[in-house]
Amino acid sequence: PVRPGGAIRAPERLNYVSPTYPTLALTARVHGLVIIEATIDSHGRVQDARVLRSDSTLLNDAALNAVRQWTYSPTLLN
Repeated sequence: PVRPGGAIRAPERLNYVSPTYPTLALTARVHGLVIIEATIDSHGRVQDARVLRSDSTLLNDAALNAVRQWTYSPTLLN
């Protein structure tokens, strides 16, 4: 994996899927931030995604499921 910057142009998100708020989190009135690191393949599909930081574990699965459905333009070098 390579990170965007310099001669590597960052990919652009083409398809966005919103996370579905978990019923248990709604009932418990839980909200917060989930930070995810993802690897995008050469076709712009999310291959690997993992939670780096989360305000509540109740939100993690919903965030990961949504991110895994996103698509991007391929990252380009030069």
